[in-house]
Amino acid sequence: MTVGIVVSRADSASRAIGERLLALRNWERADDDASAARHRCEGFELREFEDWHLELDDIAEVFDDPELVVFASRHSGETGPFLTAHFTGNFGAAEHGGADRSLAEACPNAHREVVSAFADHAPGGYEVGMECTHHGPTSVGVPSMFVELGSGEDQWADEDAAEAVARAILDLQGVAPHTERTVVAFGGGHYVPRPTRVVETTDWAVGHIAADWCLDDLGDPREHADVVDQVFVESDATRAVVDGEKPRLRSVIDDLGYDVVSETWLRETTGVDLDLVDDLETHLCSVDDGLRFGDAARREPPAEYVVADHPDGLWADAHSVDPDAALAAASEHALAYTTEESGNRVAGEVAFADAEAYDDYVDALVGLLDEKYDDVTRDDAAVHVVDESFDPEKAMTLGVPEGPKFGRLAAGQPVEVNGEEISPETVSSEREETYPLAERETVVRHEGER
Repeated sequence: MTVGIVVSRADSASRAIGERLLALRNWERADDDASAARHRCEGFELREFEDWHLELDDIAEVFDDPELVVFASRHSGETGPFLTAHFTGNFGAAEHGGADRSLAEACPNAHREVVSAFADHAPGGYEVGMECTHHGPTSVGVPSMFVELGSGEDQWADEDAAEAVARAILDLQGVAPHTERTVVAFGGGHYVPRPTRVVETTDWAVGHIAADWCLDDLGDPREHADVVDQVFVESDATRAVVDGEKPRLRSVIDDLGYDVVSETWLRETTGVDLDLVDDLETHLCSVDDGLRFGDAARREPPAEYVVADHPDGLWADAHSVDPDAALAAASEHALAYTTEESGNRVAGEVAFADAEAYDDYVDALVGLLDEKYDDVTRDDAAVHVVDESFDPEKAMTLGVPEGPKFGRLAAGQPVEVNGEEISPETVSSEREETYPLAERETVVRHEGER
């Protein structure tokens, strides 16, 4: 795989990044055009041009069969020391290069790698971020992105920052432009906080991003459904996150056959096979309705799994002993489980990779109850708990006055009443509770879902 790197001599930051790139690797000079110096090293080809980046249409044609093109560029704005990356395109009129209502092919997987590399290489005092899709060129020929050093003259001349950008570009060696786990984004500000969180905290990449101002340029999405479609096609994505209601846009996305998902959905499905996600959402409930995935879902997807009604009462009792441990038991042993209260309470149905995992889960809850009850037993049908505790009514019957003596009896200490010793066992009662365990159903996944 070859990455084509575009350096513009008209851009001081681009020149600085180019100089650091050449210093970091052993390049072979291979000029065949006096107006465009050419350098090659393993995995990369760097070319220098007199024109601004925005004016370089169909630039992939001048490289030797690149799979990805990176524009090393400056970023201008009131953002201070800043490293950023974005894709190119125009949702409305082309005021800064490219064609009207046209988008270049994005490279979401490579973009995610650059953002991660920025975090590794950025000098102190520099922020790392992302931007929405804006300006040209819109015709490149292969997947592409701008990788930028910002935001003013001081930063454009900062050699350390230029080297950080250069290192981030070189970290793209062998990185594919696309990934299956890609979404596009609509709405929000120019510096896209939600898509940035997605890239930084999930395993999803983000393709083209239409900020609110981009959507203003677009106009009524019903009249420009072809541009909305380009967002997905040029990102190789079938899912979108949408900031805000935007009912017209959502309707167009649905009509085009794409799905709108939530940020929660992207976070919860991280590391989970997408066919398994679809299968479990079908059999249990959607992520947005409370489905959560356990550790087992992030391993090799099973060909079949076990589904049962969740032992809500047993879990609630275990939760009263140790809330964190009760939640952790579901995550550790279950394939997926339904929840309430924003994922803080397990209830409803639960899926396991096999019957043994179900038994391990129940045993984990039983282990928590051992801390609370005098006796806990389990059989195939239920968990039984027995607890002996201080009974105030029995104590009063024997003439024990309410007050400190009640407290001592409850703590397991004998007391004396009218010259007679009363032991804790005399004023205790046994309480029994049974938590039934539901029958389990084995679900066989379809071959196409594996």
